[in-house]
Amino acid sequence: METLDKLKILADSAKYDASCSSSGSNRKNKNNGIGNGHVAGICHSWGADGRCISLLKILFSNSCMYDCKYCINRCTNPVKRATFTPQEVADLTINFYKRNYIEGLFLSSAVVKSPDHTMELLIQAVSILRNEYNFNGYIHCKTIPGCSKELIDTLGALVDRLSINIELPSNDSLKLLAPQKEKTEILEPMSYVSNGIKRNKLEKSKFKPSFVPAGQTTQLIVGATPESDLKILKLSEGLYQKLSLKRVYYSAYVSVNQDKNLPTLEAPPLLRENRLYQADWLLRYYGFQADELLNEAHPNFNHLLDPKCNWALRNLDKFPVEINTADYFTLLRIPGIGVISAKKIIRARREFLLDFQALKKLGVILKRAQYFITCKGKYFDKIYKLNENFIETNLITQERNTLPLPQFQQLSIFDSLQPTKEDKIKCLTGSL
Repeated sequence: METLDKLKILADSAKYDASCSSSGSNRKNKNNGIGNGHVAGICHSWGADGRCISLLKILFSNSCMYDCKYCINRCTNPVKRATFTPQEVADLTINFYKRNYIEGLFLSSAVVKSPDHTMELLIQAVSILRNEYNFNGYIHCKTIPGCSKELIDTLGALVDRLSINIELPSNDSLKLLAPQKEKTEILEPMSYVSNGIKRNKLEKSKFKPSFVPAGQTTQLIVGATPESDLKILKLSEGLYQKLSLKRVYYSAYVSVNQDKNLPTLEAPPLLRENRLYQADWLLRYYGFQADELLNEAHPNFNHLLDPKCNWALRNLDKFPVEINTADYFTLLRIPGIGVISAKKIIRARREFLLDFQALKKLGVILKRAQYFITCKGKYFDKIYKLNENFIETNLITQERNTLPLPQFQQLSIFDSLQPTKEDKIKCLTGSL
């Protein structure tokens, strides 16, 4: 099979993996090499889920030994199969880079023959790029579940970021839909990479080269199994706290296979995915905990309201907040105030007392914040007291008017590959 034909198959097969992002590496060009993995050297053209669209995103192979029921590349599916050679991956990356199509590489793979065999192939491809072509650009690679620690060490010294996909939120779901995989085969490598990153930071002078300098990520499929948003969010919270993951990506389940154990969905649960991304943002940057946003009485997010607004409505006893006296972390809990605007408020009020007009100039979204704050002891305009029904009605109306349509897609390398329904499944993320 010609390399171009392989590329068409394996670039298309990679589109279901959401867990790639290119920020955070400090790998600089050296010795007249090619490329630059430094933050300033990567084109941050972000997709809807935070993905950098300037990466060449391919599978090494889609010839998988596993039969995961949700996966398009399962061994029992009648799909076209292809496998690159390590040299082909390296040549494609360099040729695409020289044509200014890409700034880096995202390389994943189905499991070919065995986890160790697959890892060895990935290592060979990356080694050619680093050592023969002297490519110093950004490389994100997948860790194959069940591989040896020695191979993780080798690959981790060559790439900027590693990721291993958990895919399913619970062990029961893994047994149901991916019985050939073991939970320990996923979590143990994640823990090993996390410890290696910590060790690298403590022993920089001894660790040459750096080990996974841009950290590791993972992906969770949303909607393929019955787990609640609370269970998914608590899993993410644990990964951030225990394994110091850079990011957890959420991928709305797309029905590509027919199986009695898979749900029948008319469309991917895009809004649910979006709510999880918003809640994930609150965990990482706003100081919230999973148990604050959801509980056993309310295990799933409100589709009509973003997580922070929903939390505020359930905790009206904590409001209103006086803008001119509230501390930074209290400001972050006000709907309509993000990290940047909260910092601006702290700085500005050192000079003068803030009013609502000043807040608007600082970037506060008053359409949300007005119901939860006072300025100089006064409510906004005709809002005199907190009324849950009144606030909820107005916030829901705003949400319906501003909710973005899922119009983003993975860019195709080929004119003949038109965007499919499955391509258009990512929702916007960002400050709330």
